[in-house]
Amino acid sequence: MSELPDLTATELSGLYAAGSLSPVEVTHAVLARIEAWEPDLAALWALDAQAALDAARASEARWRRGEALGPLDGVPVTIKELIATRGVAKPLGSAASELVPEPVDAPPAARLREAGAVILAKTTSPDFGMLSSGLSSFHKLSRNPWDLSKTPGGSSAGAGTAAAAGYGPLHLGTDIGGSIRLPAGWCGIYGLKPSNGRIPIDPPYIGRCAGPMTRTVEDAALAMTVLSAPDWRDYMSLPPATIAWDDLEIALKGLRIGLMLDAGVGSPVEPEVAEAVTEAARAFESAGAIVEPFAPYLTREMLDGLDLFWRTRSLNDLDALPPERAERALPYILEWARAARGADGISVYRGFNQIQRMRELGGKAFQPFDFVISPTAPAPAFDARLPSPTNDPARPFEHIGFTVAFNMTEQPAASINCGYTAEGLPIGLQIVGRRFDDRGVLALSRVWERLRPAQRPWPTAPFVGT
Repeated sequence: MSELPDLTATELSGLYAAGSLSPVEVTHAVLARIEAWEPDLAALWALDAQAALDAARASEARWRRGEALGPLDGVPVTIKELIATRGVAKPLGSAASELVPEPVDAPPAARLREAGAVILAKTTSPDFGMLSSGLSSFHKLSRNPWDLSKTPGGSSAGAGTAAAAGYGPLHLGTDIGGSIRLPAGWCGIYGLKPSNGRIPIDPPYIGRCAGPMTRTVEDAALAMTVLSAPDWRDYMSLPPATIAWDDLEIALKGLRIGLMLDAGVGSPVEPEVAEAVTEAARAFESAGAIVEPFAPYLTREMLDGLDLFWRTRSLNDLDALPPERAERALPYILEWARAARGADGISVYRGFNQIQRMRELGGKAFQPFDFVISPTAPAPAFDARLPSPTNDPARPFEHIGFTVAFNMTEQPAASINCGYTAEGLPIGLQIVGRRFDDRGVLALSRVWERLRPAQRPWPTAPFVGT
């Protein structure tokens, strides 16, 4: 039973179809894993074991009748708490939120439920999804299974932790500046931020995407067959498209890959991270790809302008709350947002306009390449107790230079493990594709999954590093 939580969604679907494994068995095993690990990891919110078992029994009956709803029927999943699920409150990671049950599922949750997936729980995020850590004024501190003293990243903090710990094979996160890819990189899993609008979401917003977080590329591709279905509620979504998500083959010979080791702004890349990503580039080149340097285009003006715009947006949200509730938010978030008070309209507009600059310059820089690879983050996972690597609300985004620009250019991007530090912490490789080439990113990720050295075993017990 202890190994069932580590089976992939693809494996589970095959075993269910063969009648050699039941969704009920798997759900019991995953719940046992959660019971053992959750006191240390704090990855989940609103765990509902009874509802999960009820869903698993219904799925078991469908498989036995030969009426399964699809390959995800009976597969355990978690959903980030920023994504609404009916009947469950959405605290947004903050003690400032009002706990009101959501009336309906948001589009990604609806697609998973319609596919028969077993929804176990919501996963934790920091206050308003605005940190790259598991620090929250509402939730217990989320931690990294590879080393409990380290952060899992954020804002899909609990999702990254849950995937690495084996709380089932499929976890749904969101990403507006790196919130899928950063925890994926720091937890050693696979995380896909699709092209903006590929997975309908509600509410939609500039740069905001939902995406799968899994242990394997194949499972992420399987999830996309369901998650990419259309939904009228996302007025920014892409037109419905027939995409061969199960086709993960791609020829490397002649493929042009850009290697970006400098984000252009923010913290410098640590040597262990740079070496791991460079080794990945050498492997692609040895397999036939053409690898050339990719010059950064993100500037300090762009990152600071986006920062001001996001501060102003968050300040407006906080000002809309009763003062006594707003004060319950994480002090770091309050200080960060309130620094925008008094900013003039022209400055905020100029900040917003940096999104357009990222799109313009990013599109131009990408033209010679089919894909770009880079570090997911300039450094490995940091102290779990910190809100950000700098711990400075005046410099909150020094670590997102490699990820945030590709939210604004609306390009698909993924993080996949490419090595480990001397301390045993995972190192993420970011793979970025041309706009709309989500399948291509998955396919190149699958190539790397085959090329990379053997991976270390997943964590099997809580560990605190020195």
